[in-house]
Amino acid sequence: MTAQTWLITGASSGLGRVLAENVLRNGDNAVIAARTLDSLKEIAEPYPETALPVRLDVTNAEQRATVVAQAQERFGGIDYLVNNAAIDYIGAIEEQTEADYRRLFEVNFFGAVEMIRAALPGMRARKQGMIVNVSSMDGFASLPANGFYSSSKFALEGLTEALWQEIGPIGLTAMIVQPGSFRTGIENRTFASGESIPDYSATAGAFRSVVQTIGPEVFPGDPQRAAEEIWTAVKSPNPPHWLILGSDAYRRIGDKLRIFEAEFERNRELAPTTDFPDAGKAVI
Repeated sequence: MTAQTWLITGASSGLGRVLAENVLRNGDNAVIAARTLDSLKEIAEPYPETALPVRLDVTNAEQRATVVAQAQERFGGIDYLVNNAAIDYIGAIEEQTEADYRRLFEVNFFGAVEMIRAALPGMRARKQGMIVNVSSMDGFASLPANGFYSSSKFALEGLTEALWQEIGPIGLTAMIVQPGSFRTGIENRTFASGESIPDYSATAGAFRSVVQTIGPEVFPGDPQRAAEEIWTAVKSPNPPHWLILGSDAYRRIGDKLRIFEAEFERNRELAPTTDFPDAGKAVI
C-alpha cells in the first residue's frame, strides 16, 4: 500500500507526539510540526525517509505557508491534516486576562482555521484528503474555570461540522476528535490566568486548586491507545464525524446530552409558538 502523508501540529508533546510516532511506526509519512525543531529530533531520527520535522507556530502566516509547501515538495501533498496544537489557561471568565484568552483563541481556533485553509487547495486538486480537528470533551461539555478553552473548542467543533458538509460532495472528509483526560503531561502545560477572585472560590477556584495538585495518575486515558484509535478511524472506509476517546469523555458528553434532551423536550410546545401564524416550513 502506498504511504500516505500526515501533517500533525503540536507534535512535540502529548497526543500529537504519540500520534506522530504511531503514524511513522505504521509506515506512513509524517510532517511533524512544533514551535521548536529540537523537540522533534527524537521522533524523527529513526525515520529519516518518512519523517519531516518542521518549525511551526500556527499563528504565524509565513510559517504555515512554508510548512504546506514543504509537505508538497517532500511528499507530494497532505492526505491528513491533524490540527492538534493547543494551549490552555484556566480561571473564571472574569478573572482571566484579555491577552491570555485572545492568545488561546489564536492558537486553538484561528490557527486551526488557517491551517485548514492552507491545506484544502491541494486536497481539492487531488480530490482526496481529510481534516482531523482535535477538540476535547470540553468542546462539548464545559466546566467552570475552563470557559475560554471550552469556547475555543466549541468553535472548532462548529467549524468542523460546517466543513464536512462543504467538502463532502467533492470527496473530502473532516473529523472531530473528542479526547478526555489522557496521561500526556497536560497538567504541566495548563496555566492559571489572572488573579483569583474570592467569590469564585467554590467554582473556578476549586478547579484551580485541583489542577495545581493533581498528577498523571488521576487521568484514565492511555495516549498510545488513543493514537491507535485515531489511526483506525482515519483509515476506515467510513470514518466517523465524532470520535470520542476516554471513559471520562464518554461519561461527560453523555451527561450533557441527557441534560440537553430534557431541556429540548421542555421546549417542544413552546418553540413553535414564536413563529408567525402563517409561516410555512423552514427552508434551512
